[in-house]
Amino acid sequence: MSIEIDGKKIDRRGALECMVWAGAGVLWTLDGGVPTSKLLPVGGAAQAAEKAQKGFSFLQISDSHIGFNKPANPNPLGTLQEAIDKVNSLPEKPAFMIHTGDITHLSKPEQFDDAEKAIGEAKLDVHYVPGEHDVIDEQNGQAYLERFGKGAKGAGWRSFDAGGAHFIGLVNVVNLKSGGLGFLGDEQLAWLADDLKGKSASTPIIVFAHIPLWAVYPEWGWGTDDSAKALALLKRFGSVTVLNGHIHQLMQKVEGNVAFHTAMSTAFPQPAPGTAPSPGPMLVAADKLRSVLGVTRVEYWPGKAALAITDSSLASS
Repeated sequence: MSIEIDGKKIDRRGALECMVWAGAGVLWTLDGGVPTSKLLPVGGAAQAAEKAQKGFSFLQISDSHIGFNKPANPNPLGTLQEAIDKVNSLPEKPAFMIHTGDITHLSKPEQFDDAEKAIGEAKLDVHYVPGEHDVIDEQNGQAYLERFGKGAKGAGWRSFDAGGAHFIGLVNVVNLKSGGLGFLGDEQLAWLADDLKGKSASTPIIVFAHIPLWAVYPEWGWGTDDSAKALALLKRFGSVTVLNGHIHQLMQKVEGNVAFHTAMSTAFPQPAPGTAPSPGPMLVAADKLRSVLGVTRVEYWPGKAALAITDSSLASS
């Protein structure tokens, strides 16, 4: 069976995999660095339980923009709370959660308060990296660091180990380059090189940062100016996954041993690269909004070199 999307006929399986743009759940698996996708099974609670016995899962949320109040979403706190409700409804509790930045819209104390309270309802450990909207206070991000950066280095970068994988949270929203491109800086890159010393090349590496580490669309600042230096440090590892936010939509790419994946926002969508005069909040019909907002679940099985990423919209059951 085939259907037509954007004027092209594709088979049913391909059509379902393309539905990530509409917020459908897709299971993305990496085995030996090669990604494959399939439709997320319906009613797979037993299957999820079986997987939970073999490894662990964690969640990614991004771009909550608490404090935003424009027509694209006049109540981002409400949709963040819906995302947390979705997290709490999962049949198996994840090990922890990461937030890939733009927790707030204007770095105001009350916005941090509201976000922290809502996210806290998930009752999970949360590992944060800031977005550019989190570091625009008068102290250049000090409010973020005091709230969410405890134990982090520099402007908020961090690393930790979980279930045999090594997690690295990078900060690329300080001293943004012309055009808004992200920037890591020499100090953070030196820290990254030191952090990776002694790690076996077989160690699965999971990097998370706000702005993508690949050139999604440099004309809009959707990329990181010195990301090639970070990726060179990761080249010797057999399995590297990079999770980002910032662009408020799902995109995937594989370059050698590195798989890149961007997340939906919990606040509002942005246009696809190059389809509008500039990036920014995109207004969609109110009954369509939750289909382009969502959360990401990642599952890892130690010793199997497999990583599965499931994107789920707020509209999906």
